[in-house]
Amino acid sequence: MMDIGGKTCFVFDLDGTVYLGDRPIEGTIDFIKRNLARREIVFLTNNTSKNLDDYVRKLAGFGIAVGREKILSPLLPLTDYLREHGLCHIYPVGNASFQTYLRESLPDVDFTCGEACQAVVLAYDTELTYRKLAESCLALQRPQVRFLSTHPDLVCPSAQGPLPDAGSFVKLYEAATGRLPEVVFGKPDPLILAPVLKRFSREEMVMVGDRLTTDKRLAENAGIDFILVLSGEAKREDLPKLSRQPTLVLDDLGAL
Repeated sequence: MMDIGGKTCFVFDLDGTVYLGDRPIEGTIDFIKRNLARREIVFLTNNTSKNLDDYVRKLAGFGIAVGREKILSPLLPLTDYLREHGLCHIYPVGNASFQTYLRESLPDVDFTCGEACQAVVLAYDTELTYRKLAESCLALQRPQVRFLSTHPDLVCPSAQGPLPDAGSFVKLYEAATGRLPEVVFGKPDPLILAPVLKRFSREEMVMVGDRLTTDKRLAENAGIDFILVLSGEAKREDLPKLSRQPTLVLDDLGAL
């Protein structure tokens, strides 16, 4: 049994763990509020249809007051990568929130699908159009144009049911261009945890999430404990199929 008292850093997935759409998961919300002042609590999402400030506002609506420094997203390693590799001429397949974040974080970025394009960057585009698909696929016909994706999730949970996410879009690109992203940011790559892994030992940390394919794998890749909550995608009947069980399984964190 995991010693919860020894955990000083909790990393919470958002969609399906803290809320479903606009519906709060009350037990987990209550745990966060009780522990926010005495433990390090950060929030981690693969959803790049929203930027960091969007999540700060959403959490505030549930009575959780945090700054953007408490939000971990593939947007952070993505912008670091673009900056470090000098990729300033890109074609973003992402919505207005995603594009605004890129422009604010990378003031010299140029959005283009023309000859100067260095990379197509695929996000969870909730404003996807055929024009974006056509222009980005044509850009990817040129082998020198790199293909990057923010995260691998096939679907995004919602109160109405699963919705197609960036991983589903990748399959379309593979069929149309024969190409797959050469770099995929976000869970389950532990790079997304870099800001907290620099400050806490792995024994002090625990990941809380509802997904086996991303949240559980991220915890295993990072070498930290994992609490599976059954408030989102994973179901209790999924557990016997696993070669490695979560450290703890709960309906939500209200039991702690």
